[in-house]
Amino acid sequence: MNLFDVYSLYDVVPVKGQGCRIWDDKGQEYLDLYGGHAVISVGHSHPAYVGAISGQLANIGFYSNSVKNPLQEQLAEKLGKACGYEDYSLFLDNSGAESNENALKLASFHTGKDRIVAFRKSFHGRTSGAVAVTDNPNIQAPFNKNHKVTFCDLNDSAAVEAELKKGDVAGVIIEGIQGCGGINVPDDSFMKELESLCKKYGAVLILDEVQSGYGRTGKFFAHQWNGIKPGIITMGKGIANGFPCGGILISPEFEAKKGMLGTTFGGNYLAMAGALAVLDIIEKENLIQNAYEVGEYLKANIPALPQIKEVRGRGLMLGMEFNCPVADIRKKLLFEDHIFTGVSGTNMIRLLAPLCLKKEQADVFINALNNI
Repeated sequence: MNLFDVYSLYDVVPVKGQGCRIWDDKGQEYLDLYGGHAVISVGHSHPAYVGAISGQLANIGFYSNSVKNPLQEQLAEKLGKACGYEDYSLFLDNSGAESNENALKLASFHTGKDRIVAFRKSFHGRTSGAVAVTDNPNIQAPFNKNHKVTFCDLNDSAAVEAELKKGDVAGVIIEGIQGCGGINVPDDSFMKELESLCKKYGAVLILDEVQSGYGRTGKFFAHQWNGIKPGIITMGKGIANGFPCGGILISPEFEAKKGMLGTTFGGNYLAMAGALAVLDIIEKENLIQNAYEVGEYLKANIPALPQIKEVRGRGLMLGMEFNCPVADIRKKLLFEDHIFTGVSGTNMIRLLAPLCLKKEQADVFINALNNI
C-alpha cells in the first residue's frame, strides 16, 4: 500500500526536537520558525509537557464522554482565567476545523438561520462546513459548495451589513489574523463595526483563533487587540503543543441542550494533560509577552531588501511578502541555512515560531535573509 499522494514533501526526516530546534535523521540541526503550522506553542519536547503526557498515559489515556473527566473541568477553569473569558463555556473537540464546524452549527441552532458570511482569502479548515467558508476554489468540491455562504472583502463593513439586512444570516466568521490568506490583519475599526453589526441584526460573530490564538500575537487571542467580545471563539493548533486538540468558547447567551454537539475523542485524558501543561508553561515562562517582544524585534529587524515588499502581522504570526515567488527562497533557507519556514500563497514567507523563540534565534533568521 502507498500513501495517498496529496502533499509536496521536502526530503527532511525530523527525529528529535527541543525548544525551537529540530534534528533530522542525519544529525543536521535546524531552527524551527514554523512549528508545524503553529501547533508547537511552548517548544518541542518541553520537559514539563513530556512529563504531563507520559504521566497521564501511565494511568489512563482515553475514555468516552459518557463519564466525568475532571481534567476537562480543570482546563475550563484554568483557560477561562488565562484568556479572560471566565463567564464563557468550553466545548472540547479535536482540531481547529472541527471547532469551526461546531461553531457554524451552534450559530445556526441559536438563530434558526442557515447562511454564513465569511471573507475572501479566508481559511477555516478542511471539513465540509469549514471548507465551505474557506475562500479557496482549489479545495472546494461540489459537495462543499452546497452550503449557503457569502464572501465579503475584509474591512468592507458596508458589504457585510448589506448581507445581514437580508435577515437569513446565522453568523459571520472571521480569522483574528488571516493565516493562509496572507497574514492580513483586520482593521480595529472594522472589527468593532463587525461586532456592532452582528448585535444589531442578530447574527453570531465567530472569531476563528485557531492559528492566531493561544498567545501567538502577544495577547491570548488576536481579537483582544481590537477590544471586542465575539459570541463564539474557535481554537486548535497550539492548545496541546501538537497533540490533537481543539475547542470553542461559547458566550453565556447560548443555551446548552443535550446532544446538540458531540465528539468521540474530544477532551480525552491525554489531550487534557497536554493542554493543562501548555497553560502552565505559558504562564510560568511568560510566553505571551515573549511572543510579542521577540515578534516585534523580528519585524523591526527584518532587512529592508528590494525583494521584500511588506512585513505584516503581530507577535510571532508574521508574513513577509516578496515581489517574487518565494519557493526557491524557502528552499535555500531550509537546505542551506537550515531554517524551517512556511508560505502563504506564492509570494509570502510565513513565520509561526514556537512562543519560546529567543532574540538570538531570531537573529539567525535575520542574518540568513541578508544572504538570500
